[in-house]
Amino acid sequence: MNASWSIPLLGGLLICAGCSQPISNTAGGALGGSALGAGLGAIIGNQAGNAGAGVAIGAAAGALGGAMIGNGMDAQENERKRVEEMQRRQQEEIERQRRELDDVRRQQRYDGNQQRIDDQYRRY
Repeated sequence: MNASWSIPLLGGLLICAGCSQPISNTAGGALGGSALGAGLGAIIGNQAGNAGAGVAIGAAAGALGGAMIGNGMDAQENERKRVEEMQRRQQEEIERQRRELDDVRRQQRYDGNQQRIDDQYRRY
């Protein structure tokens, strides 16, 4: 196997395998940030005379920044899910209490009707 195309092939396979499952915002932010940082670092590093160092520094800084932003997005999403679950449970409790109240009202009507029937029988 020719080594010149085996590394890109392996990289492509890793990317495809990594995309088979959804990734978190933290991981996505780190990945996007490192790519953007590496690109900007290469441009700046090339102008400064050391593109390799610029790529490494830019990728690291971009990954850190992207991960921090993605982590904040993950935290917001988790909070939203928690609030939605709380609202769902509260709605279930409200519906349960409504059913219970309807049962109490039916029982009161039944008891009232039964009392009237008993009163009518006592009169005779």
